[in-house]
Amino acid sequence: MNGAAVDVLEVSKTFENGRIRALDRVTLRLGAGELVALTGPSGCGKSTLLNLIGALDRPDAGEIRVGEEHVTRLADPARYRAEVVGFVFQFHNLIPTLTALENVQLPMLGRRPRAARVERARQLLGEVGLGDRARSRPPTLSGGERQRVAIARALANEPRLLLADEPTGALDTETGAQILEVIRRVRDERGTTVLLVTNDDGVAVQADRVLRLRDGVLDAIPAAALRSG
Repeated sequence: MNGAAVDVLEVSKTFENGRIRALDRVTLRLGAGELVALTGPSGCGKSTLLNLIGALDRPDAGEIRVGEEHVTRLADPARYRAEVVGFVFQFHNLIPTLTALENVQLPMLGRRPRAARVERARQLLGEVGLGDRARSRPPTLSGGERQRVAIARALANEPRLLLADEPTGALDTETGAQILEVIRRVRDERGTTVLLVTNDDGVAVQADRVLRLRDGVLDAIPAAALRSG
């Protein structure tokens, strides 16, 4: 399935009764199939923006569209999150008592028959290089392996948009590079649109474009500036 274009139009978000402005009239566009890195200091609104695009929260003002979906007007956000968006987080959020195979099946519960879920989960684990760890539980996996399972889980329902919030932040440099390569391969082979939050310029520079949030305001950063830095 092809990726979805993303349009964020004049989006603002505040917390604590308006005392904290996380996002201030942010506007951006991601082309279908584009890999975009979002950087900025801690607390600048990066995760907030991902949560709004993923319909985990609602903006105070503005509009968000992902493909044909008007995210800010969704009648069924759960359906949107299940069908359109995949999430990858810094701390994988796997269920430790379930096997890798069972964790990958979770987004498909109620959406596919059991046999189809198992087949799809095995396929995805194979694609991220963990075909031989299907029966392993998260506590027995390395940090990089757990993040690979999380990526496989995020792809279970063939999302058109992958939202990755610091997916390499808890990993060493080599393992982080391996996870980034998996994400890039997802984009290249599936055409999935990817918005990747990172504080690592070495990760950001490998994206098609780099955007930076500072005090809730968005700026574009030329990739060449990161490479030279």
